[in-house]
Amino acid sequence: MIDQNTVERIINTAQIVDVVQDFVNLKRRGVNFLGLCPFHNEKTPSFTVSPAKGIFKCFGCGQAGNSVGFIMEHEQLSYPEALKYLAKKYSIDVVETEQTDEQIAQKNERDSMLIVTQYAQKYFHNILHNHREGKAIGLSYFKERGFSKEIINKFQLGYSLEQRDGFTTDALKNGYKIKYLTGVGLSIEKNNYRFDRFAGRVIFPIHGLSGSTIGFGGRVLSQEKKTAKYLNSPESEIYHKSNILYGIYFAKKSIVKHAKCYMVEGYTDVISLHQAGIENVVASSGTSLTENQISLVKRFTENLTILYDGDDAGIKASFRGIDMILEQDMNVRVVLFPKGEDPDSFARKLSKTELKEYIDENEQDFIKFKTSLLLQDAKDDPVKRANLVSNIVSSIAIIPDAITRSIYIKECSSLLQVKEDALYAETNKKIFKKREDNRRRNFSKVKHEVKQTQTTPLPGFIDDVFAAVNEKELISLLLNFGELELFSDTEETTFTAKSTSVADYITAEILNDELEFKNLIYKQIFEDYIVAIKKNEQLESKHFINHQEANIRKLAADVLSQNYKASSIWEKDGKKIEATEMRLKEIVPKTVNTYKLKVLNQAIKDNETYIKNAGDDMERIKYFMEQKMTLLDARRELGGLTGDRVIF
Repeated sequence: MIDQNTVERIINTAQIVDVVQDFVNLKRRGVNFLGLCPFHNEKTPSFTVSPAKGIFKCFGCGQAGNSVGFIMEHEQLSYPEALKYLAKKYSIDVVETEQTDEQIAQKNERDSMLIVTQYAQKYFHNILHNHREGKAIGLSYFKERGFSKEIINKFQLGYSLEQRDGFTTDALKNGYKIKYLTGVGLSIEKNNYRFDRFAGRVIFPIHGLSGSTIGFGGRVLSQEKKTAKYLNSPESEIYHKSNILYGIYFAKKSIVKHAKCYMVEGYTDVISLHQAGIENVVASSGTSLTENQISLVKRFTENLTILYDGDDAGIKASFRGIDMILEQDMNVRVVLFPKGEDPDSFARKLSKTELKEYIDENEQDFIKFKTSLLLQDAKDDPVKRANLVSNIVSSIAIIPDAITRSIYIKECSSLLQVKEDALYAETNKKIFKKREDNRRRNFSKVKHEVKQTQTTPLPGFIDDVFAAVNEKELISLLLNFGELELFSDTEETTFTAKSTSVADYITAEILNDELEFKNLIYKQIFEDYIVAIKKNEQLESKHFINHQEANIRKLAADVLSQNYKASSIWEKDGKKIEATEMRLKEIVPKTVNTYKLKVLNQAIKDNETYIKNAGDDMERIKYFMEQKMTLLDARRELGGLTGDRVIF
């Protein structure tokens, strides 16, 4: 971790105009500077840099931040990486906090492995271009696929000799240790015999986000049926296949530029599309899509388009992975290539313009695509159609945004010829079931289980409702008093736990009702507390004062630099009361309940809008009226706990 004094020195030295001018042509406009935004395409400048405030702001796309934030966004670097980037620019020595012997050893292991993989990448690339066998077999294969010299060099493609121990022997001769050669899976040691994992294969280096070679994929060119066509590096300290996507290093800037990512299956698909001018593309490399891979794409864009070949079985097998994408609130579209074609073969048949036009014209929404595809199978079979409806609804139900769900329900109602009400009912069943499952699972992970005698649970169907004003009240309590004990084991009539802190109590209540903060800064602070509680740790205020996120550091300083100012809800006998430690037992539960009451009131307003918009549809009116009665009952109970009068 970078020493805090070094961090401050970097931030103070890195002048925002100086940093941005490395990438953007800026012109002075009064006290500020103006230029074309590097984060989205624009013809009229809306990107403003303020040297006085040390910030940039684009009024077109909304991007904003300081010098570190600009480098993080523009170069797609992490916070520490951006700091080191700026330190190098201004010749600042980076001082890192002292590491344990274990941390040092682990870093040395990783560094040694990365040195070995870098050597291997250069070795295989050199064999491809300069060895007789490499040129005759490997280079010929790539040229047959239509890969240009430039694209071969860009992706650092290579070849491993058929000699069983060619690479291993060369690496050992050059001083590389067998421990690291086997550690990254380049060499195999068995019965005192050392040999190459990738012998006789063309090599596709796999790069991490920073561009380092972390693993390899090898394709065999022989026709032996017993040999696996593709072989990947095994899991290692530096390579975890579930956390990386092939081509992400080469694609990340283009993904940000176009606000879209294309996903394909294999190495050659990525390379062929790059050669055709489509660079915002990555591959899952034949593995099942994972949550970490989806999150990796989401760092750069929320728009993901899957490029499919014409294999129906393969498409249906991928549905589970796409449901995971929908669950992360991403926009998923698909493109289906003609039967017998994949992105690689199709890209080689069309010109760059024709390929781009085909993708643009054939891109369609995933839910519609899935519905149409399954309808072809179901035809008029009532059982299959019933299963189809359940299948489609399962995908719709996992979409977090309520408005998006309602749009899909309306469209699918037309496609499936099923009433919207029936789809709404089925969708809500699945949502409520999942919410209850999550409620139990999340609540059990929190350190202490809080009984429901102090607060009231909200109805499970409340979704996407916020009480932004009250969020700060809860965050203020967490930052000021989070680590303090709220209830002890002497109060057995109220709590089953031996000891419950303020943070334990608030997080348990929010998780129990599956509520979330709208303000992203508050949300991050809350999530930090959740992580700490699951680890059985207590967070102190200095965690947030020294947080890597500038907005969180500022908020923590604002809240902690003054005595906690009680809001208007803390009044007694017409006078303000202070949130002292002695009064926390009263104030904390009441703050939670007041927050919930605001959420309920908003949910009731939304419900009344739904009833109004239902028109003459009596089934929908009945459905929402039943929800309204449940909401009013919960509000009546919460009003009693908070002391608020509830008027109906």
